[in-house]
Amino acid sequence: MKVAFIGLGVMGYPMAGYLARDRHEVVVYNRTTETARRWCDEHQGEFAVTPAAAAADADFVFACVGNDDDVRQVMLGPDGIIDACASGSVVIDHTTASAELARELHALCLDRELGFLDAPLSGGQAGAESGQLTIMVGGDSEVFDRARPVMDCYAKAITHIGAAGSGQLAKMVNQICIAGIVQGLAEGLSFAKRADLNPELLIQAISKGAAQSWQMENRWQTMLAGEFEFGFAVDWMRKDLAIALQEAESNGAKLEMTRMVDQFYAEVQEMGGSRWDTSSLIARLL
Repeated sequence: MKVAFIGLGVMGYPMAGYLARDRHEVVVYNRTTETARRWCDEHQGEFAVTPAAAAADADFVFACVGNDDDVRQVMLGPDGIIDACASGSVVIDHTTASAELARELHALCLDRELGFLDAPLSGGQAGAESGQLTIMVGGDSEVFDRARPVMDCYAKAITHIGAAGSGQLAKMVNQICIAGIVQGLAEGLSFAKRADLNPELLIQAISKGAAQSWQMENRWQTMLAGEFEFGFAVDWMRKDLAIALQEAESNGAKLEMTRMVDQFYAEVQEMGGSRWDTSSLIARLL
């Protein structure tokens, strides 16, 4: 397939690499052209100087940028993707953004005879680099069936959740759950330290029971060591939680714990931890 990839951040850079290794014809675009040049030096592919130029001849166009405003810019701006795509091509947005924007873009693409999927990701930088991402997808089932084989090269699980916007709503649930799990783990580890428990023996015991989680298995040691220079940054987590909290305002969901943990992350930012990993919630407690 001819594919375009827009956005070569910590997620997009390796994902585009997997598409190239899967023998697709890849054209990349990044706001920092030097990053796109470096990607081309490492992989088989080309770079374009605008999103429109990258998308012009593509069968599938992937975007993985920062937030709603960034998505609007690359999709609808003067050199945007949607006006450049040929009829019948598919636009896949991997950005974590609002469900409202996903529905808007889906409608615009339908008017132009394009497919559109909102397909946010879970798994972080490590999942992108290992090709083991989880993808939650909203959009038409026929478009999903066409796109899934292309996304398979960087994913371990791809689930079609439902209509346009459903992928973004599922990602909100994902972030809500993670916020609670990390806060619980932070409090538990802080409690254990103050109780003079052996942390290795403690985790050995409770990680085999109902308290087990990915965060526990992969972050307990670094949390206790105060090491947070990796993974998904606090700034990005707060951006995601803000999207979920805004959605809750319209659908009536009570996100009391999420709102509280969001404020705890604000405290971490004030401590200088804007770029720390989300497990840095424990920094407030130690």
